[in-house]
Amino acid sequence: MAKQDKDTPPPLPEPLRVPVADSHTHLDMQGTTVEEALATAASVGVTTLVQVGCDLNGSRWAADTAAAHEAIHATVALHPNEAPRIVLGDPDGWSRQGAREPGGDAALDAALAEIDALAARPEVRGVGETGLDHFRTGPEGMAAQERSFRAHIEIAKRHGKALVIHDREAHDDVLRILREEGAPDRVVFHCYSGDAAMAEVCAAAGYFMSFAGNVTFKNAQPLRDALAIAPPELLLVETDAPFLTPAPYRGRANAPYLIPLTLRAMADVKGMTEDALASAVAANTARAFDY
Repeated sequence: MAKQDKDTPPPLPEPLRVPVADSHTHLDMQGTTVEEALATAASVGVTTLVQVGCDLNGSRWAADTAAAHEAIHATVALHPNEAPRIVLGDPDGWSRQGAREPGGDAALDAALAEIDALAARPEVRGVGETGLDHFRTGPEGMAAQERSFRAHIEIAKRHGKALVIHDREAHDDVLRILREEGAPDRVVFHCYSGDAAMAEVCAAAGYFMSFAGNVTFKNAQPLRDALAIAPPELLLVETDAPFLTPAPYRGRANAPYLIPLTLRAMADVKGMTEDALASAVAANTARAFDY
């Protein structure tokens, strides 16, 4: 794809007839205003956005933005790769904000305390994205990452909020820790990345599975196999924008208005009509985030 194509936003898709929510987006990383993003999304039937925090600044922004916009709900957390950065500093250049001095366990505790305070706000509907990432965090950061995940589980349960999980190459450990800690009433696997066997485990536990644009990628048959057996009453759809832009626009920046492309691909896999899946997803998202 030519560079000018990559820099060109994808066109507006055909609007959905049944409005849905983008269950996971990062408006603070997108090159538009919140008002523009809301208006463009609403024009194609995406009428609700869940803005997800990944660090303290992003979580504060998510909560404040949700407080100012009725169509936005917030989640707050330290991303799985954020906890090792806080404890260890930034030894491998992980941070988007530049290198940091090591803060140790006390710094992580202080950050978690602020997430706990933010989670009490009424516009905050979830705790996440939290979880485990065995792809970007090396062995030296695993202890901090796991401690942070366990703390977020406790925060979600205490405040009665959904737990939004980032699980990258860590399926077995994520499921194990949920069993050990006791999962909150509502658990969302954001950007579901497991296989069909894991989808059966999640379904049995009543965990929501949120699918992103990568379910449309040519090499994503295992994701489509998982989607095929996931119960409709546990399905969500998301962008994870500006990442994971669905086909045929992979490589360009993602945005909430592209949700219809992913939802239609999901409906094809499920053998459902677009309207039936949209109705299920809309109800599921409202149930997952209690709005």
